[in-house]
Amino acid sequence: MRVVTDVERRHRLGRRHALAPGHHAADPVAATEAMTVLHATEAPSVYLSLWARVDGVTVADVDRALYEDRSLVKQLAMRRTLFVFPRDLLPAAWGSASARVAAAHRTRLVKEVEAGGIATDGAAWLDAAGVATLAHLAGGAERSAQQLREEVPELAGRVDQGSGNWTANVAVAPRVLTQLGVEGRIVRGRNGGHWRTARPQWTAMASWLRPDGGDLPERLPEREGYAELVRRWLVTFGPGTEADIVWWLGSTKGAVRAALADVAAVKVGLDGGGTGWLLPDDLDAEDELEPWGALLPVLDPTVMGWKQRDFYLGTLGPQLFDTNGNAGTTAWWDGRIVGCWVQDPDGVVVLNLLEDVGSDARAALAAEAERLTTWLGGHRVSTVYPSIAMKAASAP
Repeated sequence: MRVVTDVERRHRLGRRHALAPGHHAADPVAATEAMTVLHATEAPSVYLSLWARVDGVTVADVDRALYEDRSLVKQLAMRRTLFVFPRDLLPAAWGSASARVAAAHRTRLVKEVEAGGIATDGAAWLDAAGVATLAHLAGGAERSAQQLREEVPELAGRVDQGSGNWTANVAVAPRVLTQLGVEGRIVRGRNGGHWRTARPQWTAMASWLRPDGGDLPERLPEREGYAELVRRWLVTFGPGTEADIVWWLGSTKGAVRAALADVAAVKVGLDGGGTGWLLPDDLDAEDELEPWGALLPVLDPTVMGWKQRDFYLGTLGPQLFDTNGNAGTTAWWDGRIVGCWVQDPDGVVVLNLLEDVGSDARAALAAEAERLTTWLGGHRVSTVYPSIAMKAASAP
């Protein structure tokens, strides 16, 4: 069995993830394809993930791909997380990962509608609310969640979410929009605010992707959809373990094992005795890379691509995530995370290195921090997912 060492995995990461000099992507679409998808839970992360991978990229370049060309599309999918997808990958997600999330979300929402007294038949109410919302968005209309709440009577009402000390009474409208979004029937279109904030204008997916009135592509059958997602994951993140793929995909071991079989994935050995998987045409040894530095944003897909992360985290893991497992900002050197970054009150990017990386690495990362400071132009990027290391670096 071929063995892929941790060192080789870090070389693959630098090259496949478009992070090492000489291997950056040509444009936002190529960079997103390199990563399979981008995390979009926080709006700025999309822009900063692309900044790290595309030389000279601007906010306008990203906006163009998202809102004009629509070659990149936001879609709720794996693990009920919002991602930016390359447009051609959407049918795979619609039929598999998104469909799985949609089924679970619908079941919960129907129960909440009935428990909240909105309707005795929650399923029928949800269907009617969906039809009314889609009718209101017909013809390419774009509306904020607030506008839809005010303009569509069928979206009125409130429900309780959670249990015990975590119960909250919330408007049901955003829950319906989430349901329609994960089903691929509506989409987060243009942003109504600054690129650092998320104020999506909702619109019908059909109008967004096919303003000419044409049909949307057919969603792939579930098994085919999972196979395509796993195939692309292996190109980006392989080798990875079965546990890595199950976690990333938010699916079952059975679905992952079927997908691995469908793409004819090959077992490889990993440092420490684990078993990873690669595509059959991707077994050649990876060439070495010169050491490289990078600064990545909150929830960057490189940090969040695996469940088992020791080969690039070492012992620093507990400091780099919040208590719910969300990754904060990260500073990378030679395929490993060595710290994080924050901004001071003036918007200057400040490094918090958690180990001695040597003078060359410090200089390279300082240059990246200066480059990012210039690109941000004084704008400060906030987050609801600060890591322990970020909090320590921001403390007075």
